[in-house]
Amino acid sequence: METLVENIVVYSVAIILCLTVVILYLRRQSRRSKRVEDKIAKAKLEGVFEPVSLHPVVDPNKCIQTGACITACPEKDILGIVNGKATTINASHCVGHGACFFACPTKAITLVIGTETRGVDLPDVNQYFESNVERIYIAGELGGMGLIKNAVEQGKQAVDNIAKSGKKQHDAMYDLIIIGAGPAGIAASLNAKKHHLKTLTLEQDTLGGAVFSFPRSKIVMTSPMDIPLHGKLKLFETNKPELLDLWKELLQKYDIQVKENSKVESVNLENGTYKIETSSGETYTTKYVLLAIGRRGTPRKLGIPGENLEKVAYRLLEAENIEGKEIVVVGGGDSAIEAALLLAVQNHVILSYRNDSFSRIKPKNQEKITTAIDSKSIDVRFSTNLLEITKDEVTIAGIKGEGKEVIKNNLVYIFAGGELPTQFLSKIGISVTKKFGEAVLKHD
Repeated sequence: METLVENIVVYSVAIILCLTVVILYLRRQSRRSKRVEDKIAKAKLEGVFEPVSLHPVVDPNKCIQTGACITACPEKDILGIVNGKATTINASHCVGHGACFFACPTKAITLVIGTETRGVDLPDVNQYFESNVERIYIAGELGGMGLIKNAVEQGKQAVDNIAKSGKKQHDAMYDLIIIGAGPAGIAASLNAKKHHLKTLTLEQDTLGGAVFSFPRSKIVMTSPMDIPLHGKLKLFETNKPELLDLWKELLQKYDIQVKENSKVESVNLENGTYKIETSSGETYTTKYVLLAIGRRGTPRKLGIPGENLEKVAYRLLEAENIEGKEIVVVGGGDSAIEAALLLAVQNHVILSYRNDSFSRIKPKNQEKITTAIDSKSIDVRFSTNLLEITKDEVTIAGIKGEGKEVIKNNLVYIFAGGELPTQFLSKIGISVTKKFGEAVLKHD
């Protein structure tokens, strides 16, 4: 009898301990879920919950709450756990690294562009990356794939498909002309060399495309990639200079020339080959065309007097080399704020933004710019516009033209976004369709 009582006591204590552990665990999970729910509510209030471009979508039936996606994400509070399942928080802050997609052990994450209510314009391409216009292919960011690893893969596969179609006899100067020297364009150039295609690569700006305009500290690679002619390359937490040095090294090693500052104005089919004309008056002919350009296209201008002066720029390259200048930065997005913060280290910076507060910026940038405002290291002018730029001055006023002020100035940086190259695509004949919540990267 005593043994029975002892057993009952032992089992009762064990059960109580187990229940205590379970209750404490559930309470802890509940508190965590509540914190994430509060963050989601705040994100909705601040207008950063709704995704604006490529973003993760979690299948709750596959998610087992490992937290691997949250740990892998280089950004802050893009994903969180609510009631045992991963979910998005500040989806509009997602920059499309795709680290969460590759980290999820149960393949519960799909990368999606657009939502049910907010569409994204994308050109029509088939599974071979060929557009609706015969022999014109599209790869990389323009096709919705801004992830560097996958842009590289698309550029490689597009050229594979071009090579498979056969090098038929033609009278064109080139077998293939690649427009754009970002990740997709560089990978395509290397793969074209591998396939012995006579190729020319044109870039309207400089090598690296959009990557080249990233701030120095920007993380642009989070997973390994397969480079044509080079093989598997394992890069983690890679920054801009390291990645650009790699591109240059590979292009030099395999004797591939990229014609920079060569903006393509037109692509026309003539006598079975494509005639390409650039803004500098150069003309080329080719059998195939691969568009590896960015979605932002040409930087959006303000349309004000003096905007064409040499002191005006639309991207920041080497902030550490700029010192002791009077600078105006225009814009309220992450690019503008990151540029202003970098420039403010050695210069006097005025940040002009047309709205009365910042929105849709990364939490880290919000914290930094708030600190900069409080410490007066950056002079932020909300609800203002830049009206005129002269050699030594700029004119700033309220959004309704009130309170005009002429300010001494050496440099102006404008971050007003970019204009989608829809007109350029339309002239070529490429169809563009608005995609609503379409998967661009998913597990088989």
